[in-house]
Amino acid sequence: MSPEAHSAPRSLAEALRARDDASLAALLRSRPDLITPVPTDLTQLATRAATRASVLRALERLDRFALQTAEALAVAPDPAPYGTLLGLMAGDAGDETVAAALPRALGTLREQALVWGDDDRLRLVRTARELLAPSPQHPSPTGLGPTVQEAASGMSPGRIQEIVTAAGLPSTHDSVSALAALTALFTDRKKMAKLLAGAPEAAREVLSRLVWGPPYGQVTAHPAAHVRWLLDRGLLLPTAPGTVVLPREVALHLRQGRAHRSPQPLPPAVAAAAAHSPQGVDATAAGQAHTALATVEELLKDWDEGGPAVLRAGGLSVRDLKRTAVALDVSEPVAAFWVELAHAAGLIASDGEADERYAATPAYDEWREAPAAERWARLAQAWLAATRTAGLVGDRDAKDRTLSALGPGLDRSAAPEVRHRVLTLLAALPQGTAPDAESLLARLRWERPLRGPRQDGEDDLRSRLARWTLSEAELLGVTGRGALSAHGRALLGAPAPASAADSPAPEPSGPGDKLPVHHHRPPARRAPLPPGERAAAAAAAARLLAPLLPEPLDHVLLQADLTAVAPGPLRRPLADMLGVLADVESKGGATVYRFTPASVRRALDAGRTAADLHAFLAEHSRTPVPQPLAYLIDDVARRHGHLRVGAASAYVRCDDDALLNEILADRRAAALRLRRLAPTVLAAQCDPAALLEGLRAMGYAPAAESAEGDVLIARAHSHRTPPRTAPEPVPDGPPPPDDTLLTAAIRAIRAGDLAATAPRKPAGGPPAGGELPRTSSAETLATVQAAVLTGDSLWIGYVNAEGAASQRVIAPIRVEGGFVTAYDHTADEVRTFPLHRITGVAELADD
Repeated sequence: MSPEAHSAPRSLAEALRARDDASLAALLRSRPDLITPVPTDLTQLATRAATRASVLRALERLDRFALQTAEALAVAPDPAPYGTLLGLMAGDAGDETVAAALPRALGTLREQALVWGDDDRLRLVRTARELLAPSPQHPSPTGLGPTVQEAASGMSPGRIQEIVTAAGLPSTHDSVSALAALTALFTDRKKMAKLLAGAPEAAREVLSRLVWGPPYGQVTAHPAAHVRWLLDRGLLLPTAPGTVVLPREVALHLRQGRAHRSPQPLPPAVAAAAAHSPQGVDATAAGQAHTALATVEELLKDWDEGGPAVLRAGGLSVRDLKRTAVALDVSEPVAAFWVELAHAAGLIASDGEADERYAATPAYDEWREAPAAERWARLAQAWLAATRTAGLVGDRDAKDRTLSALGPGLDRSAAPEVRHRVLTLLAALPQGTAPDAESLLARLRWERPLRGPRQDGEDDLRSRLARWTLSEAELLGVTGRGALSAHGRALLGAPAPASAADSPAPEPSGPGDKLPVHHHRPPARRAPLPPGERAAAAAAAARLLAPLLPEPLDHVLLQADLTAVAPGPLRRPLADMLGVLADVESKGGATVYRFTPASVRRALDAGRTAADLHAFLAEHSRTPVPQPLAYLIDDVARRHGHLRVGAASAYVRCDDDALLNEILADRRAAALRLRRLAPTVLAAQCDPAALLEGLRAMGYAPAAESAEGDVLIARAHSHRTPPRTAPEPVPDGPPPPDDTLLTAAIRAIRAGDLAATAPRKPAGGPPAGGELPRTSSAETLATVQAAVLTGDSLWIGYVNAEGAASQRVIAPIRVEGGFVTAYDHTADEVRTFPLHRITGVAELADD
């Protein structure tokens, strides 16, 4: 191999140029922002990879040990050999665990183009060094301060010579050599140990307080003797009036060479909080899934005729959320979760009318007709992918406005990734094992330390998202008793777990014993499923869940106390009719319905007759129809429609004038302001709806009638929005590219790099600054025609129809009609170029 092949890269672009296609694909896959849009060549790729926004995004996605490695390189000499980096990470005494994990961390940094160079000349990208290196405005997480050279840059030469002399070193002729000698002293372990051995005890205490950071301290104008001892020898250096700093070299000596107080080469294990049988977990999760479906259906049924009004700024009002929580019999945060889940699944939306309200979408009617397991899978898939975060409801935004359910400001782009990561960690535990929440959060903080807890100790957003994920997964039935269910695992796309014989569920031996932690099985996936695989995962989850859900029943148990007990979920026609004929009194494993005069009247208003109701109950009851219920139906039916209410302004008519006399004499009718127009007609000074409600409150059973005198049948009107699509998740940056895009992008970058770096013959002098070649039309035509005969490749400048200029390497095939047909190395295809759009040509060098 030639000596040039072994030469070290002189820039990040050269380091990228030396990579193979698989390595470039790994870079673009881990940092997808670099491929949007596709760079023209590797130099542009390197420039983009070193921009502040891209580097900061890459740093935020490093795990704690990889970030600690980058922080160590930021305080190391530039460039630094691998041995220096290892010393900063493992210390003088060494650490086998750190030494074993360091190659992986360094490989991660290299893969993501944050570090380049060979092991003897490791270089951190300059932007990353600027972000991670210590400064007075941005202290380093390492707790280290500036170097001796940096801290003493503003000191007078005389003062520097005084420090050198006090430290026991010979004086020099200039400050540069003096600071170099002082640095050499501080980095010599034996000499530094000898120097510190003569320090006062109080001075060593001062150093111990600063050694792990922050490295800055305050001193008075007349410091104490032990502080003066440190200042005189440069162990503390002044940075501003009244402020001193511990030089980096001194701190590293006191730390035995370690840049970090506690390197964390291994991720913390997720501890087990409890262990259950897998069958029990799946059964519990299936019960929660059934409850989730029932809750969403109840919510949509409550909003069937038109839900709450949309606030001017968007979203539900606090009052409407409270009313919804009461209707669902849940707390307000849980009600917000169900509302947001239905919205994410595309089941509810704004109707877009002038008096804007929330209502069910046409997709809800299709969803209701699907099998229960498929309906659950759709809800779970929507939850996994949603960026809208119900847990934020009630918080304040940056403008101190309350965040409302279904309102703006709830999108958090990190939510899908956190949900997937939490469930993936659960999938790594043995079947039936529920995790300890704090150990789970510790693991997530290790994986994304730059998004860790805030300074005030409050959980960061990722930790809050993780806590919400655990509770929402339990509500939805993805987990049961805190452990991931089999259908939840399938929804995640994780492989099937080991059998119980291969991975027995651990049991604590006593109340004070802790369950073991688990390292053995790494998570199956670190990224959410691509869109093409989600449908297959949802179908697999539905197949596993379906046998665990209760079968809908076609019967109820009627009881003598005017109640009906549904021992399980009811088939839809039976549930719909019973919802009209009776009121739900209690829920749970069995639903209790209560028959009342008002509920029976509601069924009669909907067009049913007493005979219809008797036949319906007899058909669907496993017990005989109780006599009190039969009497109730007959009594309400006998009185139903005896009074007729119509619109004049409003009137009441009845063939029984004695009944009208009774109403007029009733003091409760005073608010209706009735007066007799005829023996069988009363007029009221209120609208028909108010008159109907007033008479029903008095115990009567009036019926509304039309202008023609026919009884109006009061059927519920289902209000639907126009067709709506589910809200699109807000992506957390560009999506990861697929293999097809990566292959095409790498080929384009390679071809562009070939065009940009191909050696050219210096005909008339090469263009400066990467400009396009310039030749006359005659020269261009002659050169291209000659290349057709010789088969040589050319470097051309080309301006397309949109005016975009580019450089290309082509192999001309033929020239005719003002066009040149050539193989374009840049695009890797045969193309035709108009000669008038070629700015110039240049021959490539022979080598």
